[in-house]
Amino acid sequence: MNKKILQTPISREDLEDIKIGDIIYLSGNIVTCRDVAHRRVVEKNMPLPLDIRGGAILHAGPIIKKTSADGEDRYEIVSVGPTTSMRMEKFEYEFIEKTGVRVIVGKGGMASNTENGCKDFGALHCVFPAGCAVIAAMEVEEIQSADWMELGMPETLWNCKVKEFGPLIVSIDAKGNNLFEKNKVEFNKKKDEALAEILPEVSFIK
Repeated sequence: MNKKILQTPISREDLEDIKIGDIIYLSGNIVTCRDVAHRRVVEKNMPLPLDIRGGAILHAGPIIKKTSADGEDRYEIVSVGPTTSMRMEKFEYEFIEKTGVRVIVGKGGMASNTENGCKDFGALHCVFPAGCAVIAAMEVEEIQSADWMELGMPETLWNCKVKEFGPLIVSIDAKGNNLFEKNKVEFNKKKDEALAEILPEVSFIK
């Protein structure tokens, strides 16, 4: 199977053949964007200080090291593990609508707001494997800009240049299909059968 690599800026058409459960990679730019940034955009109607239309965001609060070169402050990512995406769920529909973001990366699944946002405006939600924060940092070639630094390191918008950032597991596709919700249905079908097999073997446990 060919390796699927999305290059920012991404069009809606680029997402048409991508389905839940697919493994993709991202090259170009991805911006760390968490709770406070979502609140500013949705609740306070503040525009982002950089254009992410056709771009990607990462639900993450990275650990950053400040360096200096040629008298200018520069920054390097030490570790960038994804944070729980569900924390952004109530904002994500409007966030997608207002910003035009195409790829959202985080940890765990999301629900109907994100499903509808992905379906209505053409976007994906993807899961980056948890526990791989250092590997993720190694896939960042450089930090090209930093905005809203007054929010502190975790909430700053770190604009990262990446090459084949991933693997990213597609959890919601541009048709609104949701891998986590689909799996819940399938696993619940098997639950009673599994319990019937397991419980007699552990009945001695009080």
